[in-house]
Amino acid sequence: MHERHSSWSFLWRARYVPGWIRDRVLDGALAPIRCVFAKHERLRRIAAWMRLHRRRLTAVFVLVAHLLGAAASLNVLTEQRTPQGAIAWIVSLNTFPYLAVPLYWTIGETHYETYSTAYRASVSEGDPIIKHLYQSLKTADLIAPASDGTRQVLTRLVKLPVTRGNAAKLLIDGRQTFDAMMVEIDAAESYVLLESYIIRDDWLGRELKNLLVKKAQQGVRVMVLYDEYGSRDLPSSYLSDLTENGVLVHGFNSPLADGSTTRINFRNHRKLLIVDGVSAFVGGLNIGDEYRYGVDELGLYRDTHVIVHGPLVQCSQVAFVEDWHAVTGEMLENLRWTPVAAKATGGEGLCVPTGPADEFDTALMFFMQLVQSSEQRVWIATPYFVPDEQMVTTLKLASLRGVDVRIMIPKHSDSTLAWLSSFSYLSELDAAGVKVYRYEPRFVHQKVILVDDSVAAVGTANFDNRSFRLNFELMLAMFDCDFISDVERMLEDDFLECRRVEGDDLQKRNLGFQLLVRASRLLAPIQ
Repeated sequence: MHERHSSWSFLWRARYVPGWIRDRVLDGALAPIRCVFAKHERLRRIAAWMRLHRRRLTAVFVLVAHLLGAAASLNVLTEQRTPQGAIAWIVSLNTFPYLAVPLYWTIGETHYETYSTAYRASVSEGDPIIKHLYQSLKTADLIAPASDGTRQVLTRLVKLPVTRGNAAKLLIDGRQTFDAMMVEIDAAESYVLLESYIIRDDWLGRELKNLLVKKAQQGVRVMVLYDEYGSRDLPSSYLSDLTENGVLVHGFNSPLADGSTTRINFRNHRKLLIVDGVSAFVGGLNIGDEYRYGVDELGLYRDTHVIVHGPLVQCSQVAFVEDWHAVTGEMLENLRWTPVAAKATGGEGLCVPTGPADEFDTALMFFMQLVQSSEQRVWIATPYFVPDEQMVTTLKLASLRGVDVRIMIPKHSDSTLAWLSSFSYLSELDAAGVKVYRYEPRFVHQKVILVDDSVAAVGTANFDNRSFRLNFELMLAMFDCDFISDVERMLEDDFLECRRVEGDDLQKRNLGFQLLVRASRLLAPIQ
């Protein structure tokens, strides 16, 4: 006996499921839609007309999509972006506009010039604070001389001085980092400034929230700045719990309030905590259980933070104040701006805030200068390795002149696109002698660079186009021998848990995987 098939059964042809079961499920699922059409004669007529003219409507849709793609391509040519990024967008917009056009409208528009003007106009109101800080540093003799070319370049680039008298301590993973943070926050007497890309309403997030509320109720000024894209899953109840108890909370938003997509494209990726103007925390850890307890499929993240005391605290405070003012219009002058040395000698370091409103590609130039200045080694740890051609060339040149260039990337990643793209660099880097390692035990999320025995930097910037040009980032570069030795030992331990990646690793994969990698590499400039 033949089974009766619903007219909708072609939508679901599951194996080993009898036809009558499929029909019952489909009929039940589609019943509301049929009910709507049955009750609305106009909708039935529209649907019938669309079926009758479906070929013409399809042709019109395709034509309009390609016209919009062409128009968006012209807009790409008027924007300031890399040639590779412009080519990637133009090709995507004209070959597959159905997906590329909505994506471009969402995250593709740069608005660099307008954005930079608006942001710089906002933060320029803080110039008196920076001038006062410079004068205080000079009076206390805490400005280190620019003794080499790298320091000269970097100080001119970030418009902040290399300071001395700093004490920096490496914090490895969430237990060390958040235990130290909670202790500092709990001991706060005047103010707490917290800036994070991601804040989650999980066990760690609620623990932090309760502590911030406690300090606010004790009369401590507590200010929290979070990125609205990174913390898009943060419920309003979490924020209301903070604000109702005296904590000042704001989402980082572009200064442009014209409905543009700039806010989505330019993100505040900084992770910064300042307590009483005495201590500052900077590094890769967001506020989430994956950094402290390891709750998702990637387990406990391998990450690194640093706590500093000394004049670097005031320099880091400048970054928070500028971001806060850009969002709220409020200038935080009533903070501790008088720096105090934490060490009698040494402890030299530089605060490196970077962002899309900078006059130059500060993050990219910072890393390029460090690599170019290397003589013995460059060790890099990054979760997202998607550099542009300039950086790839710089790394290869360093290796060709005999520098030990090592790059540590994760075996497993939370970004499939970045993970795939990383394979495309293996062959050319290996040919130049650059050694790539995949960290196997966990997802490595730390952002660290070690150059010779002269400088080690820890912070928030990844080795990808987004950190180089689109995100607001913050790095702390230390020229302190003790700190450099600590970073060296940490990375040596991490490399022991890595597997060296061969240059022909991609060629050993199947053709489908290779095609995915090549396609991902084409999208590298817009990742």
